[in-house]
Amino acid sequence: MTDRDRAASCQGPYGGENGLEDCGDPVRFEVARHLRAPLRVCPVHLGPSLLLAAGVLWPPGIILVR
Repeated sequence: MTDRDRAASCQGPYGGENGLEDCGDPVRFEVARHLRAPLRVCPVHLGPSLLLAAGVLWPPGIILVR
């Protein structure tokens, strides 16, 4: 893990696609998406990202980034 990974901010719950700002919490999970970059989120936004973000695979592919 690099310093850049440790300093990454959560993109949740929608990955910034709806004009919403990143939440600023540290990233702990990466959610795989179809034809899109993985969505990097904090624990608070993991659930909402699985339900609401575009292109999330089902069953979801979740990787612990920590």
